[in-house]
Amino acid sequence: MAAEIAVALEQIKRGCEELLIEAELVEKLKTGRPLRIKAGFDPTAPDLHLGHTVLLNKLRQFQELGHHVIFLIGDFTGLIGDPTGKNTTRPPLTPEQVAENARTYAEQVFKILKREQTEVRFNSEWMEKLGAAGMLKLAASHTVARMLERDDFSKRFKSNQPIAIHEFLYPLMQGYDSVALQADVELGGTDQKFNLLMGRELQKQHGMAPQVVLMMPLLEGLDGVNKMSKSLGNYVGINEAPSEIFGKAMSVSDELMWRWYELLSFRPLAEIAALREQVAAGRNPRDVKVLLAQELVARFHDQAAAEQALADFEARFRQGALPDDMPEVAVSVAGADLPLSAILKQAGLTASTSEAIRMIDQGGVKIDGEKVVDKTLKLARGVTVVLQVGKRKFARVTLQ
Repeated sequence: MAAEIAVALEQIKRGCEELLIEAELVEKLKTGRPLRIKAGFDPTAPDLHLGHTVLLNKLRQFQELGHHVIFLIGDFTGLIGDPTGKNTTRPPLTPEQVAENARTYAEQVFKILKREQTEVRFNSEWMEKLGAAGMLKLAASHTVARMLERDDFSKRFKSNQPIAIHEFLYPLMQGYDSVALQADVELGGTDQKFNLLMGRELQKQHGMAPQVVLMMPLLEGLDGVNKMSKSLGNYVGINEAPSEIFGKAMSVSDELMWRWYELLSFRPLAEIAALREQVAAGRNPRDVKVLLAQELVARFHDQAAAEQALADFEARFRQGALPDDMPEVAVSVAGADLPLSAILKQAGLTASTSEAIRMIDQGGVKIDGEKVVDKTLKLARGVTVVLQVGKRKFARVTLQ
């Protein structure tokens, strides 16, 4: 029993940022019963990206260990909008927006979770029954001073940014979800700590054993710096085409690759450690990145799509094949010719001529599939060429 718990605990803690409280989790595991594992998602946007799947992956790992997973859609709390990390009051969604986003969420999550082992719930089930009297009782369980301990509320209060009264209700209602669902464990991002701990407090007030809180880190996006976000454009959507998922995964840095392996891959930790050793011993990290890219495509599409995405990638970037949707660009030439660096800038392939020169120096520029080595090269007016910068930027350019 102890050995089994140790193995399970290692899997549960994989990639985990913080676990509160580990000793309590061990005691729950000792009972031998399937634990009730909860994770809540507010349907604030219709599409999920890899950042969202960090929690979904952890839920899947709990399923593999035989536990009961509850995928909670916050259709009621979604009407408020989670104020976490916001410096302004978040505009509430309409009931129609929440319903549509909830529907698409349910469709997407089963690309990761086992449908037959997943209980999908909506917190409107109990929140609408709570009524005004119940909501007042819930609001009376904590003080304004306690709410202002939360970092984002505190910052907004000190900077005279408005805080709407209903925003104080959000963490209380998220905590009450744990009471209604009798959760043993709740998962969330590190930015959700206050809300997750609220569940523990409310469960204690209702005479229940407090839930264990497991916090996962926020996944860095393609830039390797910022949290993955659609607004920053550094995301990989799980509904994107296989070639897009594959190409974006291949574009991440070698360092970020290992972070993604830990949080996104279902490969055993021992296998990932072996891959690390192989790279340290001289194996090309690109080969290891291919394995991750294929795993992600297969998860969100299928294995055949993963194989085709690899073939397309190899054809495009190793064998010099060109993308079908290449933009057509016309560049104006005042004289008989124009420096290549200026052409790259005008075509939108580089941000500046200095960047263009740097890319040529680094061997990152090709004309009709041939690498350019002369940074002073000029092209004559009237020609049409295919220009490539890096691995993913192409344009068919006509000088006129």
